[in-house]
Amino acid sequence: MLLRSFPLLLAGFSLCFAAALRAEPIPHTTDLSAVDFLPVHPVHPVHPAHNESLPIIESRDKKPKKPKPSKGKDKFPLAIDGNVRVRDPSILKDGDYYYLFGTGPSTPWHRAKKLTGPWEKMGTVLDGPSVIEKKDRKTPWAPHVIKKGDTFYCYYSVSFSGKRDSAIGIATTKKLKKNKHWKDHGALIQTGSGPGSDVPPFDTSNAIDPMVFFDKDDKPRLIYGSFFSGLYQLPLDDDLMSLPNPKKPKAKLLAKSRDKTNIEGPFVNYRKGYYYFWFSHGICCKFDKDFEPKNGPAYSIRVGRSKDIRGPFVDKDGKNLTKGGGHVVYGSNHDKKVLAPGGQGILAEGKEDILYYHYLNKEVGKKYKDGLLGFNRLKYVDGWPEVSDEED
Repeated sequence: MLLRSFPLLLAGFSLCFAAALRAEPIPHTTDLSAVDFLPVHPVHPVHPAHNESLPIIESRDKKPKKPKPSKGKDKFPLAIDGNVRVRDPSILKDGDYYYLFGTGPSTPWHRAKKLTGPWEKMGTVLDGPSVIEKKDRKTPWAPHVIKKGDTFYCYYSVSFSGKRDSAIGIATTKKLKKNKHWKDHGALIQTGSGPGSDVPPFDTSNAIDPMVFFDKDDKPRLIYGSFFSGLYQLPLDDDLMSLPNPKKPKAKLLAKSRDKTNIEGPFVNYRKGYYYFWFSHGICCKFDKDFEPKNGPAYSIRVGRSKDIRGPFVDKDGKNLTKGGGHVVYGSNHDKKVLAPGGQGILAEGKEDILYYHYLNKEVGKKYKDGLLGFNRLKYVDGWPEVSDEED
């Protein structure tokens, strides 16, 4: 009986399979209030670090299991209360709160009384798109937020995936209030097109991933760059919103890839006589079904150091960062439960430094929207930073 019925079963299966192939895909909702983020699908070529828009969101799906502290060489991020999602985080401490900013439409931000959360949504920095007339201005990338005097400054990027037609913009506010938008002052520097884009190094570099650092003499410096001709530093005017000499910016190349591996996300901190230059190395976002990067090594967090803010910065082996050097401080570990950490920054709290970053977890997902906030305290061994999984 079973053998006689088999041809009929097979025919029925074939009809079902053919119908499935002809089926229309389920349409996406047009009710934008029903979604937490609006992905942007880039065209080729894809800039590996900023290829979709992503507001910081509290996930409504299943939360990842909190990992147990590691006893091995590679450390897990410290556990976060809740499930905050972020790319290119910038963290600022002011008063009783930590403030978290990230890549996304109009630059979303959160606050919490502890780094471990829970993080409260506070709105967006900008009231709509940036005033800078460049592509993808609705979704600024990689903000960096500082406070100087009584003013908060948000440095952000406007760009388009795979192109260097970019700008670094500035927004300011006097108070961090929920749903209060900041004043958008427009572009500080531009590359690819726009005023000043023909001045070296703006004629070859990429004006994204800004970071503003004050040296030991309290002089402000802009650190920026991604791919193309490398990562740069140049002096800022004391108003923090202009260059002292736009025609001759006195820019200094601090890091450059020599094997076509991507580098980006520069950050500088100072500790006990050394300036530390941090950057992300590799691919942040494009992974196959086995969570392997498609076009190069996965993101890792690297560093070099120098006694002089203008370099040269060298790694632990003495190799100059402009020659492809970079000491690996943190990378993928624990069978990809920590995957492609990067987009890093350093938060100084007294005598302690905290390394924060975004990362993926294969148990959560590999999409751009699956970026998680991670952080670890740092220990300096013989003058070189190492991550710790100590909570206090």
